[in-house]
Amino acid sequence: MIRVLAFVAALAVAAPAQAQTATDSFKAVLADHWAWYLKANPVQATILGVRTYDKELGDPSLAAIDREAAEAKGFLARLDAIPTDQLSEADRLNHALLRRELANQVEGDRFVQRAILFSNRRGWHLNFARLPERVPLFTLADYESYLARLAAYPEYNRKAIETTRTLVKAKATHPCAAMVGFERGIAAQVVDDPTKSDLYAPFLKPRPANITEAQWKDLSDRARQLVSTAVVPAYRDFLAFYTSEYQPACRKTFGAYDMPQGREWYAYRVRLMTTTDRTPEEIHQLGLSEVARIRAEMDAVVKRSGFQGDRAAYVEHLRTDPRYYPKTPDELIAVASVLAKRIDGEMPKLFGRLPRTPYTVKPVPAATAPGTTTAYYTQGSYEGAQPGVYWVNTSKLDQRPLFEMPALTVHEAVPGHHQQLSIQSELDLPEFRKHAVNFTVFTEGWGLYSERLGIDMGLYDTPEKDFGRLSYEMWRACRLVVDTGLHSKGWTRDQAIQFMLDNTALSRGNIEAEVNRYMVDTAQALAYKFGELKIRELRARAETELGPAFDLRAFHDTVLENGEVPLDVLEPHVDAWIAARKG
Repeated sequence: MIRVLAFVAALAVAAPAQAQTATDSFKAVLADHWAWYLKANPVQATILGVRTYDKELGDPSLAAIDREAAEAKGFLARLDAIPTDQLSEADRLNHALLRRELANQVEGDRFVQRAILFSNRRGWHLNFARLPERVPLFTLADYESYLARLAAYPEYNRKAIETTRTLVKAKATHPCAAMVGFERGIAAQVVDDPTKSDLYAPFLKPRPANITEAQWKDLSDRARQLVSTAVVPAYRDFLAFYTSEYQPACRKTFGAYDMPQGREWYAYRVRLMTTTDRTPEEIHQLGLSEVARIRAEMDAVVKRSGFQGDRAAYVEHLRTDPRYYPKTPDELIAVASVLAKRIDGEMPKLFGRLPRTPYTVKPVPAATAPGTTTAYYTQGSYEGAQPGVYWVNTSKLDQRPLFEMPALTVHEAVPGHHQQLSIQSELDLPEFRKHAVNFTVFTEGWGLYSERLGIDMGLYDTPEKDFGRLSYEMWRACRLVVDTGLHSKGWTRDQAIQFMLDNTALSRGNIEAEVNRYMVDTAQALAYKFGELKIRELRARAETELGPAFDLRAFHDTVLENGEVPLDVLEPHVDAWIAARKG
């Protein structure tokens, strides 16, 4: 059972009251750290089944961000006092990963960008609007906690605005070009009728049997009142701040290089997202090399297709022929859903272990769909009774080609994000490794690697679908070029868009949304290719060294059995598996 401690500033640095073994000391740090993490992330705690903080939203103030970094430094001191040579092999890895996470948090706190709380596709206002989907609502206590969070939102929103205001003062805002339409996601929650708010949605559903009619009426009445007097005014305050203060102060340039500490911030983000020490220039050149390789494979597909024309003409054909595009949102969701079920049937051939938590397919909310990416995934929780969700963007249907859907679905659902993250949450690991690590290079690298598994499943059964797969791989290779171009070479948005138009089959609308994303989610786009290349390298090594003894299911289970780890941890783990199989 998770221990919930009294949280005071001295918690992270408190010395043991008496001599302990290294293992006991480390267990104490793990327990204290996890309790500390849950208190700082109360909604996630609820999702994970820890109900201690069910009425809280957390603290987005700059003071809280800095305090947590100071407490992280205290945990580092406790970790460094433990003689790791006295720990088991498993705990040495746990120690190293926790230390790495905490050190990243401490380093990130020295930048003004630590105050960034939203991008052009996410933010506290969007997270809160999804609260009814994220937390369990089964009992009277659940609904009371939900109402308490509605009441707490104005103060949370006020603190988040104050934190964001520091970015305006420091001239560290997002580029204007990337934020077009962002205000729509805020305005969608400014409603005259409280029953039209997303936050009132739970009370439009049937009354739970364990709640009386009188209790349900009371809850519904209070919810309407809170939405009207607390939630909507808070959204209105954020909308006013964004349009009158933030939007006029947004940057006219496109990369991190001209922000305060911009180049240092980008270097930090590159290390964080790739778990390597590669420089932006090295990454740029790697990207150009991958682009050239994939372009040659694309040319071969065009030749095999029998199309009369070159790659550029074929891309134009794919972008403009209406037969490749859905006519309605329902058609697109149906295609994604059928694909997902087909892939489900292939999973036992690729994995020895499958997750308990199911997933579903939903359209991206209309308020944010026009400015966000083609699709994304949000993790479910078996303990919190929430499925994983594969979100499909059903806006701009003439920009959503059906030949891309196989690659998109294997990445976002299974065997991509849902498989990896759900398995991770079920592993026998310390809680922080299941729910609180941030090695994006592994998660997104696995997602991109999963696109290649569509070959093993026979999903790319037409030249268009195979070209769509290559276009998606090219898209991630282009990210290495475009992200470094924007943030370290002074590229403009138009340069980035043109480079991707020249090299992928993505529609212009998708490319523009993607480039906007790279401008604000600094270096995150680098993770995909780095992780995928490493996993492919390790698979090729295993196939070569094991020959007929190579077992694809066992290889995949081995890659996933440690959860989300840096590349320099993944490689020796797989090498050890290869050596054991050979022996």
